[in-house]
Amino acid sequence: MKYKELIIKAMEMLAEHKDTVFIGQSVRWKGTGLFWTLKTVPMEKRIELPVFEDIQVGMSIGLALEGFLPISIFPRMDFLIIAANELVNHLDKMEEMSEGEFKPRVIIRTAIGSIKPLFPGAQHIQDHTDALRLMCKNIDVIKLENKEDIIPEYTKALKKDKSTILVELPDLYES
Repeated sequence: MKYKELIIKAMEMLAEHKDTVFIGQSVRWKGTGLFWTLKTVPMEKRIELPVFEDIQVGMSIGLALEGFLPISIFPRMDFLIIAANELVNHLDKMEEMSEGEFKPRVIIRTAIGSIKPLFPGAQHIQDHTDALRLMCKNIDVIKLENKEDIIPEYTKALKKDKSTILVELPDLYES
């Protein structure tokens, strides 16, 4: 199976759970390569958002506090860093700030921008995986470099009691 097909299967697996909701840009309407990986996710589980990454993480935290498991999708990792405040100072520290009362679980799905078929510019292909690992002490940050890791890592993210950032490599989608 190809990398992209395994991502599609992982999204199907997540969608089977009654408390999951998919939130982000191009989740209901095409616009990015990640849209096509949601083709089998029911539309009623998708919440389309405009470009406001910081609010997206805030909404994801709110949904998690209300009992949902948001799959918060950022088409490019470069866009996720716009939400660094909510990610690093709120989602990552919520349990600590609330003295254990609140522990929101969010699965953040992002990708390192593809350089094919056209180079989109240096501001769209950056890999901030290591920086996120340094900043987030309570969120697991997993880079999906091998297609064999896709299903197991999304399964772990679904089952663990903490938030996870999964970083995909769209340049591998056809491999």
